[in-house]
Amino acid sequence: MARRVHQPLENQEFDFILGMTDGPVLAYFCGTWPKAVKACKEMDEVVGEAAEAYAGRLTAVKVDMTRCPGPVQRYGVTGAPTVVLIKGGEAAATEAGPMDGPALKEFLDSNL
Repeated sequence: MARRVHQPLENQEFDFILGMTDGPVLAYFCGTWPKAVKACKEMDEVVGEAAEAYAGRLTAVKVDMTRCPGPVQRYGVTGAPTVVLIKGGEAAATEAGPMDGPALKEFLDSNL
């Protein structure tokens, strides 16, 4: 995953990143249980590429649903992978399930 994708280790770190970011945040929620691991691994590269392509326009954050349950509850995430575009602390758009690069680009272009 690209270095531009922050990986908070706990709820407070996620909140700190949100608080320090002026623009939108792409939160990518991933899981560590067997059915989620493969889909999330495939999305790692897609999200990393999006973080590079949209550098300066958004901040990307990979959220481990087990380590950071606060954001999971706050944004109503029920499965992995899920992406949530956050603006001003609120979910502006959500998409659940695996996405390829063009689908994530369309999601971002439609909602930024």
